[in-house]
Amino acid sequence: MSNSSNFGWPMKILVKFLLNVATVWVMATYLSQYFQMTGGIPAFIIVGALITLMNMFVRPILDILTLPLKLFATILAVIIVNGVFIQFAHMVVINMDPGLVTMEIYGGLWGWVVVAVVFGFANWLVKEMLHR
Repeated sequence: MSNSSNFGWPMKILVKFLLNVATVWVMATYLSQYFQMTGGIPAFIIVGALITLMNMFVRPILDILTLPLKLFATILAVIIVNGVFIQFAHMVVINMDPGLVTMEIYGGLWGWVVVAVVFGFANWLVKEMLHR
């Protein structure tokens, strides 16, 4: 069985629909300072159905259109994490005996980005080579 769920697709759609209706009701009831609706239960059902259909048909298109932004954000996050990692290493090194070791990164922000990318790529490459 390739699908880990015991539900067929009609049941999955029904569950998503019911959860969307419940979410709309919860937000209208408990988060009314942010989300307000009129029309009672029929309105909750209509909006829940609309959100369910949009998740089925519009979200895949939006996911494709925003893929470059998601990739950019992911790459930016990786560079930032690597930069923080290098900063920690730099903080340790500057507290060591300068006769033993020194470490400086030149070029301002661009220098930090280049160093973070190179170290990140090198560590990823080593991890991939050892993983195989």
